[in-house]
Amino acid sequence: MTKIEALERIATRLRIHSLRMTTESGSGHPTTCLSMAEIAACLFFSEMKYDVRDARGWANDEFVLSKGHAAPILWAAYAEAGIIPQADLLNLRKITSDLEGHPTPRMEWIKAATGSLGQGLSVAVGMALAMRLGKSPGRAFAVLGDGECAEGAVWEAANAAANLKLRNLVAIVDINRLGQSDFTMHQHDVKAYARKFKAFGWDALAVNGHNVLQLLEAFRRAGKKGRPTAILAKTVKGKGVSFIEDRNGWHGKPLKKDELEKALAELGPMPEVDAAKLVRKPKAVPPPKLEGRTDFERSDYKEKIATRLAYGNALVALGRVHAGVVAIDGDVKNSTYADKFFEEFPKRSFQSYIAEQNMVGMAMGMAAKGYWPFIATFAAFLTRAHDQVRMAAYSFSNVKICGSHVGVSIGEDGPSQMGLEDLGLFRSVPGCAVLYPSDGFSAEGCVRAMAEHKGLAYLRTTRPATALLYKKDEAFPIGGSKILMKGAGDAALIVAAGITVHEALKAYEELRKEGIGVSIVDAYSVQPLDRETLWREAAAAGGKVVVVEDHFEAGGLGEAVAAALAGKAKLVHLAVREPPRSGKPDELLEKYGISARHIAAAVKSIIR
Repeated sequence: MTKIEALERIATRLRIHSLRMTTESGSGHPTTCLSMAEIAACLFFSEMKYDVRDARGWANDEFVLSKGHAAPILWAAYAEAGIIPQADLLNLRKITSDLEGHPTPRMEWIKAATGSLGQGLSVAVGMALAMRLGKSPGRAFAVLGDGECAEGAVWEAANAAANLKLRNLVAIVDINRLGQSDFTMHQHDVKAYARKFKAFGWDALAVNGHNVLQLLEAFRRAGKKGRPTAILAKTVKGKGVSFIEDRNGWHGKPLKKDELEKALAELGPMPEVDAAKLVRKPKAVPPPKLEGRTDFERSDYKEKIATRLAYGNALVALGRVHAGVVAIDGDVKNSTYADKFFEEFPKRSFQSYIAEQNMVGMAMGMAAKGYWPFIATFAAFLTRAHDQVRMAAYSFSNVKICGSHVGVSIGEDGPSQMGLEDLGLFRSVPGCAVLYPSDGFSAEGCVRAMAEHKGLAYLRTTRPATALLYKKDEAFPIGGSKILMKGAGDAALIVAAGITVHEALKAYEELRKEGIGVSIVDAYSVQPLDRETLWREAAAAGGKVVVVEDHFEAGGLGEAVAAALAGKAKLVHLAVREPPRSGKPDELLEKYGISARHIAAAVKSIIR
């Protein structure tokens, strides 16, 4: 049996597995699996190198199934390679199985969740970058669907890959002409895809995606020109089964049992071939030393400082003691102060430019290879990457995100630059720690807490310089809070974070002149919230609570506190309640009802 014959047999086996799995499950996407059978066969049993006993081997090639709805054929390939038992394939989509409907890292060979289309290429860019940085001989491969190439994130990733000269990155586009509900944008116009990838600086190779010889030749040529390579594979959706081939209306529809019998009769008996013997094992290489500490030397500030600047200082200090820390910027490093890291560690610093979706996707890819990516941009601009952040959570990614220039307190730049939705965005993401420091010392303490936290974490930083409230080495653990003011018989509790902590302290002084005592809690850990302290302090203040935040009313600190104190307190929530305008910071805090004067008035109203 020739190699070509063996790969063709494997492709047929993958088709049969995919059909049986989806029929058994009663759900899934068999037609999109059938179109990429030869692609998968050539990738996993000829081109890629990987150690089936070590999913984390540093010499392994990496694979990202961007068209995640084709998960059944990926599980089938892993079964044929000997990674999972073939009997497990019939557990597809069961709640007890890691072989999910779209890939997630619950299955150890999956490094990032996919299926929200348009994102897989960014992850592969991050992986390829990490592999080059860590001197891995491996390459990153991503299979995309033609439909998802309508997503702008694909082209953000393509742009980044070319700029970074990632010759170790190969994208295979399965151009099967049909999307979920209709034809794709270019249908089978392969030249249209070639023009696009070439315009972005890629090498583009057009092939018949069902011709093993053409696929192998394209893989042989990939990377030879020193650029990322796009293999544009013209395929037929539903290939191999006549009554579903190239027919609309079959997306996401498994065959019924009688239809399955008819399809299997067309494909013929399961071909005999030992696919596992064709897997190419790479020569092992040691992984890079990414160890380090999180107890970096903290700055000894003497005067007020912006928390965004303290973030930049802390990132550099962390980079000095941990070799795995990398920084990715969205062309705002001189405003987030990530430029300090770029200056000291240029080889561990990467520019995403103004492409926030790709920035998050790249970070996911780098985190999947063991690096600790810290990414930063204006909080307002992270909203466009919410889907990538959501998928980072489903990928269990160890990504750290800093959003600067938050709230109306940024001043004259106006509403387009004001992060007023970000707390709601990140609080809605399961497992994401959300921290909002109020001074330079707490900002550095929060960076350390983020570094110690395994998983997704978000740091909200302020543009204006703020007065120092804490000590140099004070700890700010995730899930904690700080009691800044407290007295016997306090009339109310004020809960604040970030810039409004300073307004709360001003209100405290105003109220004290009138003989009114209040407690103040700095809820720097917005998620998880320090519920125990809030319960205790709210009770001590007679259940009267004022929450103030430089954020829109929905989704922020106020709603978090309200949920924590439900039924336990009378609460007044001060927040920005309308689209703001340009102005000086103090003017805007006053106009939108979150200044010291408004806090004092809210306290008086609640204690009457």
